[in-house]
Amino acid sequence: MNTNLRRAATAITAAALGATALTACGGSDDKADGTKATSKTVTLVSHDSFTASPAVLKEFTKETGYTVKVLAGGDAGAAVNQAILSKGHPQGDVFFGVDNTLLSRALDNDLFTPYEAKGLDQVPAALQLDRAKHRVTPIDSGDVCVNYDRKYFDEHKLAVPATFDDLVKPEYKNLLVTENAATSSPGLAFQLGTIAKYGDAGWKEYWTKLKANGVEVVDGWEQAYNDRFSGSAGGKGKGDKPLVVSYASSPPAEVLGVKPQPAQGPTGVATGTCFRQIEFAGLLKGGGNDAGGKALLDFLLSKTFQQDMPLQMFVNPARQDAALPAEFTKYGVKIDTPPTVAPDEIAKNRDQWVKAWSSLVLK
Repeated sequence: MNTNLRRAATAITAAALGATALTACGGSDDKADGTKATSKTVTLVSHDSFTASPAVLKEFTKETGYTVKVLAGGDAGAAVNQAILSKGHPQGDVFFGVDNTLLSRALDNDLFTPYEAKGLDQVPAALQLDRAKHRVTPIDSGDVCVNYDRKYFDEHKLAVPATFDDLVKPEYKNLLVTENAATSSPGLAFQLGTIAKYGDAGWKEYWTKLKANGVEVVDGWEQAYNDRFSGSAGGKGKGDKPLVVSYASSPPAEVLGVKPQPAQGPTGVATGTCFRQIEFAGLLKGGGNDAGGKALLDFLLSKTFQQDMPLQMFVNPARQDAALPAEFTKYGVKIDTPPTVAPDEIAKNRDQWVKAWSSLVLK
């Protein structure tokens, strides 16, 4: 999940990563006797939303001797698809960003080498969906929910929608933009939220009503939030949609760096429209630097990285002992019991659900 603020932060981080990665790779990987040296660069393949503080990445290098190179591959859905296409000859050593909506696809394609990362004892069992085999490590969680532009609803003297049912009411016609469930993990999570709410017998009828009420569908989160949502960029977004499928933790991003800090952010969360995502990382089979990959997985689950993550990627750390920054807790929304769908149900039905959604909504 990104905002314009995050985009700038990501660019700065990418520049820092590029510099350190070039330093690490500047010399030959061959030893004097002709044998191959162990690479001191570890490559992380991820979606576009991965970022971390340069100081935190330098700490990883200081602790392990490895530098991190990040390869971003679009939205999470696109990144997972690319990892599947390149399996056996992956682009990197570790993959970050496969979530519970797409996890079975990655596991069925045998993308990962099992590894039990350090720090798992501090991760709640509910997040450890592959606990028996440790092919993936839970890194964070977040709740996909509809966000709203407070200014729009104030100016139009319109009540804010709170639930899935509200979104199909006439007063919210043409106000919502969501991501494509076939190409975007937030889009798929939103669809799964409606399935959790209305069941296999009722979700299609709901989406028929939502389509009739003018929902707009775009490819991914970046386009939906940054280009179409009116509440992004501190409430000065260039889009004309005051409702967007994003995250319960999106609002803190809109006040990051704002001084003085406002009493509330320019965006809010419709708490009755949520679905919980859990993001994982795994050691890619055939990556070539298993030692570096394992060190990176340990670091992604360390308190150092986990406590940096909330104001970098605006997600909840997987570690239960990680402290949350004040801005994150003040402006974000905690969803105690969001609707969910069991992982085995997602695995069994995801492809047919997405196919049915595409036929219903995109045609």
